[in-house]
Amino acid sequence: MTDRTTLCALVLALLPSLALAQQQPLSASDWLSGSVRGPVRESSAWRPGDAPPPRPSARPQPVATSGAVGPVQVTRLDQGNPDHTGTQSPRRAGLPADLWAGSDPAQLSQMVLATPARLQSMQALLKRVLTAQLAPPAAPEGMRGQLFLSRADRLLDMGALDEAQSLLVAAGPGQPEIFRRMFDIALLEGDEGRACAIMNGTPGIAPSFAARIFCLAQTGDWAAAAIGLHGAEALGLIDERQAILLTHFLDDAFVDTAELLAPADRMTPLEFRIHEAVGQPLPTQPLPMAFAQSDLRLNSGFKARLEAAERLARTGALPAATLRQIYGEQRPAASGGVWERAGVMRTLEAALAGGDLAQALPRAFDEFRAAGMADLLAAMVAADLPTGITDPRAAEVADLLRAWMGLPDSVIPDPAPEMAAPPATPPDTRRGEALLTAMADIDAALEGDLARAGRGIAMLRALGLDPDADRAEAQITLLPQMQAPQ
Repeated sequence: MTDRTTLCALVLALLPSLALAQQQPLSASDWLSGSVRGPVRESSAWRPGDAPPPRPSARPQPVATSGAVGPVQVTRLDQGNPDHTGTQSPRRAGLPADLWAGSDPAQLSQMVLATPARLQSMQALLKRVLTAQLAPPAAPEGMRGQLFLSRADRLLDMGALDEAQSLLVAAGPGQPEIFRRMFDIALLEGDEGRACAIMNGTPGIAPSFAARIFCLAQTGDWAAAAIGLHGAEALGLIDERQAILLTHFLDDAFVDTAELLAPADRMTPLEFRIHEAVGQPLPTQPLPMAFAQSDLRLNSGFKARLEAAERLARTGALPAATLRQIYGEQRPAASGGVWERAGVMRTLEAALAGGDLAQALPRAFDEFRAAGMADLLAAMVAADLPTGITDPRAAEVADLLRAWMGLPDSVIPDPAPEMAAPPATPPDTRRGEALLTAMADIDAALEGDLARAGRGIAMLRALGLDPDADRAEAQITLLPQMQAPQ
């Protein structure tokens, strides 16, 4: 037997669950890791009319060596259509349970991925829509689960990994596309052990060579990982760039090398984590929003944590309270940019504790407004601002921030005349599409189209979402004061 044949046999014995033909994974998100492969098609050469294939030779059946109870394996039962899965009830989400009734699942899935949400009021509404346990729309067998994956992918696009993970866990990792997302979330959160545990504990999932090699190394089986890599490379089952990356990951001879590995044009969480493991971490700013979660880990630098927290808070993925906490972790190391905002927040925290906001609050507001983040300042401190501030400028800012958050006793100006719209008529069916369209219309206010935003608010009221409509109308009305002067 030749060396090549021996090597191939070792690989096949080591990784029996892997297919021998590379297949492109199906995904709604371009950056998901190819952590699973499609199953091999089970077939034979026998056709009708041929002689029956020979029966396998009889083998002795296994006999128990004792009367002890063997190990019990637990497998999640099929939960049916995952489109019904959610993490909160319709009542808690404030949405009708039949919101998706009559909707076209393909169109609905596309709208879920494309609906913008830049106002804080719409970000909160969108997260409720994505996580609510609503009755699924009627869909043919092949379309079931598409809406669920679109909801999970929209959360990932926002960077809301915790909400996406909770949604995926509720459905269970038994389906390859659900498993892929759970695997990548664990990698982005820096928990490689959990990612590999998900892989090893998910029956029926055939991991890709790269994912299996990575997890073999993570569990300490470096020899098996090396054999798998060399065999996969010899059989042409991984591309050259990925083979080089895994070689640097497995071979400590490259620890002190000065060679820099070029990042892939389409960075995946698996390759992102391997780059970090070989001592060549990549910046997350040019990567999709979900990658920013990696910089929130405590082993990241303070500036990286600040920048990642601000990015995620802008999309509504990070609670304002968490952003406020990160601002106060350390003293700013420099001035300007994110350091300046961290500095004014520390000053504002001291002023809130001391009760003198005359200088600290206007300064913080001006700094955050210049960065387009006045709404985040409101979310962080509006509830803590006292009433009856004597300084005129500080009182004006406090009233504005409280009104933006819709706190009691806040005064909101009348909306612009351009926003006036006749009452809308809610559709009998396909209300889900009507809701998502209304949210897109409301988002147009940030581009100056107040008439379209007014129509969107009217539709929200027609759908029975008056609190969301009121808050959106208030934030659009206050938007000129929250934005920096041009």
